[in-house]
Amino acid sequence: MYKGNKYISPAIIKRLPRYYRFLGELKSEGVERISSSELSKMMNATASQIRQDLNNFGGFGQQGYGYNVEYLYNEIGKILHLNKPHNMVMIGAGNLGSAICGYKTFPRYGFNILAVFDVDPNKIGSHIHDIEVHSMDELETFLDENAVEIVIVAIPTDNAFDVMKRLEKTHIKGVWNFAHIDYEMPNGIAVESVHLSESLMILNYKIANNDKTID
Repeated sequence: MYKGNKYISPAIIKRLPRYYRFLGELKSEGVERISSSELSKMMNATASQIRQDLNNFGGFGQQGYGYNVEYLYNEIGKILHLNKPHNMVMIGAGNLGSAICGYKTFPRYGFNILAVFDVDPNKIGSHIHDIEVHSMDELETFLDENAVEIVIVAIPTDNAFDVMKRLEKTHIKGVWNFAHIDYEMPNGIAVESVHLSESLMILNYKIANNDKTID
């Protein structure tokens, strides 16, 4: 990933939302400034890593002062493009789609789910957490008319490929993919895939390696 002509490691990008979350908590507690050493204890990371990460974007700290919490929070928000709203839609009105629609934190960061789409005629016209379920036949028109940037895909694998092909021809900017497929989109459309089973396997590995009684 690049900022201007400078390459930024994906590992650094993945840490930015964590910085943003911790700084948001500090801001809500009324903390005005914090050192990299103090922040490192909260985040279980080294102060050196924090300084190196932030230096990729200009540093933001002052020698002997540390970081202004509100300023750094706002600047990281700008880096993550959280300083403007992002329209999203959900494809899939099943259990997972419903759970994601009910996540209360999204609007706080500017992510707004405008509509849900499904093929089940029994669900079309109903509402999930006050969000209307539309027919998949209306998808492309709705995306264009509402300047949708992000599509969340939470449907079975068998249907996901066809949906991804349809999305290739739209003007969206990204796909948050919960379907059990790995898919690369053309035309600069970004894809972030979330495989829940893989995360669970990693947790299981950590449990096994923390338990000295397991062979």
